[in-house]
Amino acid sequence: MTHTKTLFFIALCASMASAMAQKAVKEAPGACPEAAEMDHRHLQGRWRADLEGQGTPVLLRLGPHPELAESVRGTAQRGGTTAQIVGDVDAGALTLEESLNGTNISATWIGQVVDGSCGKEVRGTWSNAQSPDRSIPFVLRKQAGQP
Repeated sequence: MTHTKTLFFIALCASMASAMAQKAVKEAPGACPEAAEMDHRHLQGRWRADLEGQGTPVLLRLGPHPELAESVRGTAQRGGTTAQIVGDVDAGALTLEESLNGTNISATWIGQVVDGSCGKEVRGTWSNAQSPDRSIPFVLRKQAGQP
């Protein structure tokens, strides 16, 4: 009976350790998350945005938001212009708000994380806040060397 209890205890511990390890891998920012598992940690880093019909890519630099725990904050740089940007991702849906003056929203980025991209590609639409009819498809790609 004692031998059976010992084997049961060992199996239970191994099962719990395996479950904890799988959870840690899914939650780690460097892991390969499914689109629906993406969170603000996976957004942090440098991203290149290619907007359809625009010759110059936009470089986004995103880090943790100092006031909103589940969000990111950073900059969007295109040519000589730098805008502030804040946003988040929820169940694979990305929402970023861009501001040229730091007060008013000048554009929005709405997209979906691409399944199978390990959270390194997002496709969606960039929209100018002043001219909502001026929407441009974009592809965001995480830059190499970024977690």
